[in-house]
Amino acid sequence: MYALRFLILLLIFSSCQPEPGFDVVIRGGQLLDGSGSPAIRADLGIRGDTIAAIGDLSGRKAKTEIDATGLHLAPGFINMLSWANVSLLEDGRSQSDIRQGVTLEVLGEGRSMGPLNEEMKREMRNGQQDITYDIPWTTLGEYLQHLEERGVSTNVASFVGNGTLREYVMGYEKRAPTPAEMDSMKTLLRRGMEEGAVGLSTSLIYVPSGHASTGEITDLARVVSEYGGMYISHIRNEEDSLLHAVRELIQIAEDADVPAEIYHFKASGQDNWDLLDSAIALVEDARSRGLEITTDMYMYNASSTGLNVLLPAWAKDGGHESTMEYLRDPEARQRMIEEVKFHVPPENILLVGFRNKDMRHLIGKNLAEVAAERGIRPREAIADLIFEDDSRIQVVYFSMSEENVEKKLALPYMAICSDAGSYTNEGVFLEQSTHPRAYGSFARLLSHFVRDRGVISLEEAVRRLTSLPAGNLKLRGRGLLKPGYFADVVVFDPERIQDRATFEQPHQYATGVEHVLVNGVPVLQNGEHTGNFPGRFVRGPGYQMKKP
Repeated sequence: MYALRFLILLLIFSSCQPEPGFDVVIRGGQLLDGSGSPAIRADLGIRGDTIAAIGDLSGRKAKTEIDATGLHLAPGFINMLSWANVSLLEDGRSQSDIRQGVTLEVLGEGRSMGPLNEEMKREMRNGQQDITYDIPWTTLGEYLQHLEERGVSTNVASFVGNGTLREYVMGYEKRAPTPAEMDSMKTLLRRGMEEGAVGLSTSLIYVPSGHASTGEITDLARVVSEYGGMYISHIRNEEDSLLHAVRELIQIAEDADVPAEIYHFKASGQDNWDLLDSAIALVEDARSRGLEITTDMYMYNASSTGLNVLLPAWAKDGGHESTMEYLRDPEARQRMIEEVKFHVPPENILLVGFRNKDMRHLIGKNLAEVAAERGIRPREAIADLIFEDDSRIQVVYFSMSEENVEKKLALPYMAICSDAGSYTNEGVFLEQSTHPRAYGSFARLLSHFVRDRGVISLEEAVRRLTSLPAGNLKLRGRGLLKPGYFADVVVFDPERIQDRATFEQPHQYATGVEHVLVNGVPVLQNGEHTGNFPGRFVRGPGYQMKKP
């Protein structure tokens, strides 16, 4: 009897207690949960790093109140291909991406920041340009933990690059690995997966990644499959051999029993634009057979990479130092010049980045203009510029069809990326130009392609930015606005969000994103950076999954 009375009193006492408050409440917004469902009017309450409640939270107290009236809430956006690995060492605020709502940078296209040996560290130091940094890490996990400890505003994750594995074990040698070398690469890959890498990446138009055969990649992808990871690739060709390259990725996915994604899916060069339909058909046939094949893209009809990609393959096989040796040899240099292959005309190649400060007056000019100024052929200018700058030289290639950009975006399995660093429009970052995708890819999706062109709906665009990539990467507790999930949240105005960066003036922030929270901590408030660094190393499904 006494126990019953005690229980009744306890229940009465408990019912009289006020409901616990929140650290943050975002009130009055239209909530897009990331699933693709229509927006609902709802408040969102956060405790610590976690979404605690969604619904009518009027009367519930919070330490921080955010008024989202007239705005939309969404999960933080995921950048499926980020090159912020160096820019975040310089400035962890990740401003160009944070101001677009990005809360997770996925790094490691073909090359990753670990594992490193001493020779690789030497090469990395020698290759540093305006941004210089120490290299206290050796493994990929140590690098990502280093970022977290230094302080970053976005979360970070990474693939293990097969090019990095190959360089660690074999240098730049163009041959098949011995059984012992293959075992070493697998061991390094297993360690990366157990540290928290999200999968294996290749970038097969670059060396040494592209020295790997289909069979070699498949063997490595089988390791990733054991850990529940993904294989992702800048496929071997995006031009006239596009279909063969897509088939290779599909074959690897099938043979290794692993999900696979095509980085920045495209048909490059006007003569190849009509190949896109057949490439899409290959992907959709594979998906109909049960293979988990996905794609990602940035929101522009121009790509950006090195001027050196126009050189013949043999001139690049040994890496940049080997290319420079060939350029010093008159016979090899002339052969190299004559074998240059243009997939776009020289007037469609924009120069945006040089190592040599004395050459930066050429930034903003196209290759045809520079060649004319020097009184030489464009193919000769390529060799001269690379030699004088002692670098691959960053350029923009206007190589894609705007019609194809919209066609790709309509694909329901298409995620979004920037394929760029995340910069601040001040200081060292202004020493070079860049592609406007570094400042505008995500805002351009929501403004130009959703609001202005209506290619996909706002709800679908948010799904592509959030739950689609989170699900593909098998990330726990991210990609949705849902109680129990991490509080990565973006609050934006779909009527005002706008990319401002142009090819002529790329260092301009997007507008229309008002608030961004990462792990429950405000990073952007009223459109301005707070100086907070709550970003974390987000680990993949193989984390600490030891294999026998």
